Amino acid sequence: MPLPHPRRLQAPIALAALLLGACGGQVDAQPRLRAEGTPVMATLAGAAGQATDRLRSGDLAGARALFESALAEDPDRLAALNDLAVSYYLDGRFEAARQLLDEVVARGDSPEQQTALLNLGELYALEGYVSAAQAHFETARDIDPTRPGPFYALGLLADMRGLPAAALGDVREALRLDPVGAGRNALAFVYPEERTHLEALVGEALGDRELAAARWRELGSARFPALTAAAQRPLEAP
Repeated sequence: MPLPHPRRLQAPIALAALLLGACGGQVDAQPRLRAEGTPVMATLAGAAGQATDRLRSGDLAGARALFESALAEDPDRLAALNDLAVSYYLDGRFEAARQLLDEVVARGDSPEQQTALLNLGELYALEGYVSAAQAHFETARDIDPTRPGPFYALGLLADMRGLPAAALGDVREALRLDPVGAGRNALAFVYPEERTHLEALVGEALGDRELAAARWRELGSARFPALTAAAQRPLEAP
């Protein structure tokens, strides 16, 4: 099946915008940690290198300088633009990140759009707009269902929505598409609980009960009620 042309994404994104409006309007320019937030994951587009290494190590200013230098040399390097956006929302600057990601969706090819849509979905999830996040993740999945990233995102979100069977199904599909873990290596996490949640679900999907139980216990005291509730289900199961 041919991949959707970039212009064909406008209708699903418009749908997500309508869902966002129904949830109470635009996201704050100065976001705060919200109890109703549902943290999922971030997705990096660039190959491993100095900029992404700095981003992962927490040197956000250093990473931004390298991404901005790359974009000054070539404004069409949309992988750098996506990862610059990730550096902004790792720093809590959600509105700046959103503007850059919107540009990637408008200008990018299908893989670039898919990555940006996953990151936009994360922003909406962090602000508590779960329906908008779901719409973005599903749109990203439909662009190319052979890539694991959207399935990881959908699985994490489903688990926090109280749908553990659907969550495991999505994570198992992601693992099938990602046998050597390259897709997971492209992920970044705004909050450490996001990584812990993914490791718990991966443990469940692989049948590693010891790993899964350890990660669920860690999540039992998470800052996010949705994650705490997700952790309690397997911990309380007979």
